[in-house]
Amino acid sequence: MGAVVSCIRAIFQSIGSCLMAIVNAIGAVFHAIINGFVSVFDIIISCLTCGRSGRRRTRTRTRATV
Repeated sequence: MGAVVSCIRAIFQSIGSCLMAIVNAIGAVFHAIINGFVSVFDIIISCLTCGRSGRRRTRTRTRATV
């Protein structure tokens, strides 16, 4: 009787693992699509602002010689 329970338990574990793999694959696809949209918008914004958005501004200091 223990072998039957063990077999049924293994079947349910493999079904659960299969379902989790499907859910993880769907999540990975959505993640890739969202990253693609973010990259496209980043390129568009960079193009519209001549690549100046998001960079740190550097100040040039001039030294006065005495």
